[in-house]
Amino acid sequence: MGIAETMKAVSDHQRRSILILLKGGRLSAGEIVSQLGDLSAATVSYHLSILKKADLVREERQKNHIYYELNTSVFEQLLLWVGQFTGGADEEENL
Repeated sequence: MGIAETMKAVSDHQRRSILILLKGGRLSAGEIVSQLGDLSAATVSYHLSILKKADLVREERQKNHIYYELNTSVFEQLLLWVGQFTGGADEEENL
């Protein structure tokens, strides 16, 4: 996972909407389409592929269904990376 790929993936408002939906738990692509309403199945599939490529979303196959869920470890890594720019006593000691 690269920071640039992650940032590109979350830069799109439709992908952020999908991530927000998945925050509530795993969903199938069909469930995502029905909850967003204004996106076609093909568009959701496209956005899910970008989120998977950035490792922000994982898929799990169960029989005839594929379920998507957040990969929270990537979000934790992103927070740690961003946190280095917030400053503070710990940062000053490392200089």
